[in-house]
Amino acid sequence: MEERNRIAVFIDFDNIEIGVKNTLGRDFDVSVVLEALKERGEVLTKIAYADWTHHGEMSRSFSQHGVQMVQRHPGPRGDKNGADINLALDALEMALTKPHIDAFAIVSGDSDFISLVEKLKQYNKTVFIVGGRAFTSTILQKNCREFISYESLLAPAQSAQPRQGRGPQRPVKAGPALPLSRVTPLLHRALEVLGRREVQPQLGLLKSTMLQLDSSFTERDYGASSFRQFVEMLAKAHLVRIYQERGHYLIGMPAREREEEARVEEALLKREDALPILYRALKVVDENDLWGTLDFNAVRDYVERLEPGFDEKRYGFGQFAELLNYAQDLGLVRLEPDAQAVLRVYPGLQFTPTRSQMPAAGGVRLPVLIEPEVSAAEPLSEEEVSAASTSFGAEVSVPEEGAPTEADALAAAADAAPAKPKRVYHRRSRGGRGRTRSKSPRPPRKSPPDES
Repeated sequence: MEERNRIAVFIDFDNIEIGVKNTLGRDFDVSVVLEALKERGEVLTKIAYADWTHHGEMSRSFSQHGVQMVQRHPGPRGDKNGADINLALDALEMALTKPHIDAFAIVSGDSDFISLVEKLKQYNKTVFIVGGRAFTSTILQKNCREFISYESLLAPAQSAQPRQGRGPQRPVKAGPALPLSRVTPLLHRALEVLGRREVQPQLGLLKSTMLQLDSSFTERDYGASSFRQFVEMLAKAHLVRIYQERGHYLIGMPAREREEEARVEEALLKREDALPILYRALKVVDENDLWGTLDFNAVRDYVERLEPGFDEKRYGFGQFAELLNYAQDLGLVRLEPDAQAVLRVYPGLQFTPTRSQMPAAGGVRLPVLIEPEVSAAEPLSEEEVSAASTSFGAEVSVPEEGAPTEADALAAAADAAPAKPKRVYHRRSRGGRGRTRSKSPRPPRKSPPDES
């Protein structure tokens, strides 16, 4: 790509670190990210946000690469979105006060940054998103100028290297590259767009058009180190043809019938085709009440038990964690880190539970309150009363039909009690001060005896 950008890099370190450790089994390497961004322009400023008191070794690595580290101080209730807010405010301030910076690179997979991305695009800024395919929201991947997957920046030996850290987490092995047939619809669509514009499909122009149609495209997902090597691989597979004109290499459609091409594209499995299989596995997890105790590797084991030979690459996912990330964007699951920074699987808003208790955010179980259905004044039978007394450990006696109940005894006692005399009140004349109670006549007052 010919354009050169002046780039400001903003790193949400806590988010990217947890994602890389869980999906790739290794520590985050800021150097590979900066090198990839230097290929797209000049990096002018680099800022990272985290609680650096817990990242001593990593902070030294960031200092060696000239990254400004902003310290976050968690409050008593935590600091879940503190880094997000600070990063967004600093990025917007730089966009308004530094007009020479025309590109922003956000290193994070958090979908909360979609508002920041849209606002920067309104300010005519180029936005790059750097993150892992397995934990970066597909919303971010599709709404930026270019999505740079962290997996594609690593060598195959590095991506399979286990991390040196705590916890019994299994490292994720780097599988083979995606088949070239997955990119055929995007490639042919880009060639058709260039054909309608009457523009010669050169290498650089073809790649920029493919990125405009799908910002998450990268040739590294298909085992190519450069776009030219990627096109040569397509030509060997007879998916495109390369010809030379006026000293330029041009790409064209292969000489074959359109019906055959349509049959090949129709035979490809779509991403959403993997969701029913995943849903069946999640039902097993729900029935066994395992929410919050499993990571994505354990969920994959349940999928393979239900569907032997399951391969997520047939559906266009590089690894199983990408499938769970796709399901999270659709609300089927929710991925949250635990105290050991291990991503655990929880049910999403679109998942229908089958148990009476569901795990809430943070792994706290909250009972589902169900209103009991109360029928209209129907007496219980002797069997129901006996069953209730057995369940609650209480002895309940059932009165025989026609026998006086406790309520009848209380009513009879009230009838037998002597009636109290009613108090009679008389109203005085209008000149009086109110009401007075009639009293029985008092006896005549005796006069004191005459002492004389």
